[in-house]
Amino acid sequence: MKLHPSIHVFERGWLSSNNVLLFGRHDVAMIDSGYVTHKQQTLELVRHALHGRRLERLYNTHLHSDHCGGNAVLQSHFGCDTFIPEAEADKVRHWDESALSFKATGQQCDRFSIDGVVTPGQALLMGDLEWQVLGAPGHHSHSVIYYCPSEKVLVSADALWQNGFGVIFPELEDDGGFEEAGATLDLIAGLDVKTVIPGHGAVFEDVEAALTRARRRLDFLSADPKRNAEYAVKVLLKFLLLERQSMPVADVGPLLASIPLMEIIGRKYFGMDSNQLAAWAIKQLVRACSARVENDILLNDG
Repeated sequence: MKLHPSIHVFERGWLSSNNVLLFGRHDVAMIDSGYVTHKQQTLELVRHALHGRRLERLYNTHLHSDHCGGNAVLQSHFGCDTFIPEAEADKVRHWDESALSFKATGQQCDRFSIDGVVTPGQALLMGDLEWQVLGAPGHHSHSVIYYCPSEKVLVSADALWQNGFGVIFPELEDDGGFEEAGATLDLIAGLDVKTVIPGHGAVFEDVEAALTRARRRLDFLSADPKRNAEYAVKVLLKFLLLERQSMPVADVGPLLASIPLMEIIGRKYFGMDSNQLAAWAIKQLVRACSARVENDILLNDG
């Protein structure tokens, strides 16, 4: 799949989001920086790709930890200016980890600073190409996506993957997330997109088919909101397991009890305490071949 020569994509997997480097004649920009435990790998990937050039600007689609966990190390090494969605600016300036979702999900992010914000409707020059900033709530209330009309390329973050999208987190604590996710899919459908660079997974071109799958997935989840909660529990535990690779089964319940969002989900959707929720989640991951249990140790798999 051929992209414009200025666009370089690092496909990172599921613990770290994909990174997009955009090479211009006079500067280099980057979209999203991965998870904190991969920060040295991120730095080395970027340094190798730059061939002695400097990373000037760093943009985030949203501030989930797997998309901004490398911000601090890139700032420290390159002194790059960093831009985030406007609604998150005060949270970062005051480093409110609860409001930023890091504490709520039991995840980590090194503190970083910001030099400016991006707002929906803004136009940016990255890699000598014009990109439009578009609001994309649903997975995250303040997420943005980046669209290049001339190349028909969309950096879709977690609003659209080849097979679905990210957990609809806003729906877990209040109403409206499903409607916002649907509106974002409608927005994408209205663009002339040939190539999608998702937040996770491979770059793809079957955009219409991906949108159809995403809409079916959204219909399935919205028909019974508990399904989105079940998906969230499995995803959050799998993320913790990807980060740690193994943990005693006996520690999973106390770990979930320490994560505010898990406590909310367990009470609101399952009527379970943290130990019961842990037992359910472990069973689901093992059944899906995403984890295994050996000698009372939960191990990452798949």
